[in-house]
Amino acid sequence: MSELTIWTYDWVPEGPRGLVRDLRLRWACEEAGLSYAVRTVPFDGRETNHLARQPFGQVPFLNDGELEMFESGAGLLHLAGKSDKLMPVDPVGEAQTRQWTIAALNSIEMVSVPWWFLKVSGAEKNQLTGWMSLRLDQLEKVLSEREWLVAGRFTVADLLMADVLRVPDVRSFGDRPATEAYVARATDRPAFKKARADQISHFEAADERRSRQKAG
Repeated sequence: MSELTIWTYDWVPEGPRGLVRDLRLRWACEEAGLSYAVRTVPFDGRETNHLARQPFGQVPFLNDGELEMFESGAGLLHLAGKSDKLMPVDPVGEAQTRQWTIAALNSIEMVSVPWWFLKVSGAEKNQLTGWMSLRLDQLEKVLSEREWLVAGRFTVADLLMADVLRVPDVRSFGDRPATEAYVARATDRPAFKKARADQISHFEAADERRSRQKAG
């Protein structure tokens, strides 16, 4: 079996910890029981220091043997193809899982990320607020009628959707009990807890290294 390597930053400030998107790939590997290694690129100079692997200077990116790929959604779909724990094997279940995985990126995160950037920049009531509210209300209706998005069980679509929705500002945007219960179910899974704890530990260890370097 080829070696899976998840690439992330060597360090990030405290605020983003637990939200850097290598967590998505870690979580998927934990759910599927896939062994993996974690390697890093420097956070300092990140805009230009790994453009050969990721043309937009972002993380994560993934190696599977000689295969190299970037974008967390693409990496998740690749990993899901390795395990029926993440992707149903029947054609209908697989198609619907891919559909909802893309929906998490294109119908929800496409709105939530720019809305969040405007909000933290001081525009609490910005031009995307109405669109954001509509999308989350539409998703709330779906989640009020089912436990998981596809096939009556947890899939990679839920992993990605829950990761998009668990951002604190998104979770606190309105009263949507079905969505909140859904995020709580997903993030209560042992695989998520381990992946998040490992990511936090990774960045905390980097704090210690940086402190020693400054002291030295």
